[in-house]
Amino acid sequence: MADNPGSKAEVPDLIPARMLAEFAYCPRLCYIEWIDGEFVDNEDTVDGRFQHRRVDEDTENGPMDDDLEAIHLRSVSLAGPEVGVTCRIDLLEKEGKRATPVEYKRGKAPDIPEGAYEPERVQLCAQGLVLRENGFQCEQGIVYFVRSRKRVPVTFDKALVKRTRGLISELRRAAIEKKIPPPLKESPKCNRCSLAGICLPDEVNLLREMEEKRGSEKGIMVRVRKLIPARDDYQPVYVVGHGNSLRKKGDVLEIWSKDDGRIKEVRLREISQVNLYGAVDVSTPALVDLMQRGIPVLHFTRGGWFQGVSLGHTHKNVELRMKQFEWAADRKRSLAIARSMISGKIKNCRTQLRRNDPEPSAAVLESLDRLSRDAKKASSAEKLLGIEGAAAELYFGRLDRLLKGNEDFSLQSRNRRPPKDPVNAVLSYLYAVLAKEMFVTLLAVGFDPYLGFYHRPRYGRPALALDMMEEFRPAIADSTAIYLFNNHELSQRDFIKTSIGVTMTPKAKKRVILGYERRMETEIVHPLFGYTVSYRRIFEVQTRLLARVLFGEIKEYPAFTRR
Repeated sequence: MADNPGSKAEVPDLIPARMLAEFAYCPRLCYIEWIDGEFVDNEDTVDGRFQHRRVDEDTENGPMDDDLEAIHLRSVSLAGPEVGVTCRIDLLEKEGKRATPVEYKRGKAPDIPEGAYEPERVQLCAQGLVLRENGFQCEQGIVYFVRSRKRVPVTFDKALVKRTRGLISELRRAAIEKKIPPPLKESPKCNRCSLAGICLPDEVNLLREMEEKRGSEKGIMVRVRKLIPARDDYQPVYVVGHGNSLRKKGDVLEIWSKDDGRIKEVRLREISQVNLYGAVDVSTPALVDLMQRGIPVLHFTRGGWFQGVSLGHTHKNVELRMKQFEWAADRKRSLAIARSMISGKIKNCRTQLRRNDPEPSAAVLESLDRLSRDAKKASSAEKLLGIEGAAAELYFGRLDRLLKGNEDFSLQSRNRRPPKDPVNAVLSYLYAVLAKEMFVTLLAVGFDPYLGFYHRPRYGRPALALDMMEEFRPAIADSTAIYLFNNHELSQRDFIKTSIGVTMTPKAKKRVILGYERRMETEIVHPLFGYTVSYRRIFEVQTRLLARVLFGEIKEYPAFTRR
């Protein structure tokens, strides 16, 4: 059995020894990796694999020495059914029946009495118990610290054996009960953890404290550490226009035009998603490589309607999807999530008008404030829909006043399918792009984008993506549209008017997408957690907070609302 993080979403018969070490280090980290099947690299994990590479190079070469009395074996895989552990030993020093496991660690040897931290000692002890079960004499192990070039002996005494067996029982219980351990509180372990952006330790602790102290006069002053990067290393790729094609050359994705030849190339390792608008051809090698890397390829019509996605293996977190289906089938719990989302959306509509309307209407702002509070108390989905409709009428009735300095364009009302004017054409296009973004984020976290809590399921309708984008419509799509018109990046020549509606030219669509990406890369101070972060990252944070609600870690979904 491979000792591979995130390789099992169910509970296997045997626990990998490495996961036992993770559990000793941080139970929540182990649960996310082993049970939820989520893993993200950082420089420490990549370096750790590099340090192990030399150990693994001779795996197939057998013994290092010809001396039959003293044999060194590399990457030895063993299972101990009675102990309940499976392990892959980096180096096994064997002499007759006596065996000593050696575990390689990338860092320096710590200056502590035990010589090694508890996770390393527990992992070695688990390997020792497996060796004993397989007929070897094993009284100690060795931790070899690569940076220090130092061998540290670890004796398998009664106390360490008892602790190791206890952790095996605790981890198995957590896996069976499917209950994620709570996050650590203000622990320095979180600072360099590659899964901090998934775990959200400070965020979950803050929300829990806010829920516990809700109604109290005492304020909550909690510093939330910035554990996720403000900017992504990976960026989306957009290919717009009939006749374009994608090809793979080495580690590069090339974009070709039938008229102009190769027009652009992007490194595959820097791509987060590929968006194809219209009849864009993709070569088989390119598509296979993208799927193997977990990079989704999204297909749209020329008008921007989302048609589907080409994706490799889906997310392994089956437990999350099971919870999603359970909550979606419960109207009461679905309504609780929907109320928070729509209340947040109305608050953001109000903020948009308050910030940008040259002569904001006090009556409209007051009505939107009341409607956002009414949304939080809506007794049914039907009433919530009515509240959202009333707020939308007020909001779009004032949105035209935000279009400053461009008399060629106006917005009399919100219309679509097809849009009747240029402003509505841009808004519809941006809403489709926004829904796509949420679709991809939900897939990455492990949700089923087609099953929502507010928008009801319908064939081919990404209901949860539509749910999650509600609170971001004013901040992302509407703000982008207003900026493009007010800064004269779009003109009347960019639109094609017909008897049934208005559409954009291919060049206009490219400008709209560029404006959207600028907005997504904008960094803001998170209104709840206080760190500076991009909108694209906020999408993921909100999606992961929704997962925490479904698993019962926090009671209420905290919608994103701008100040």
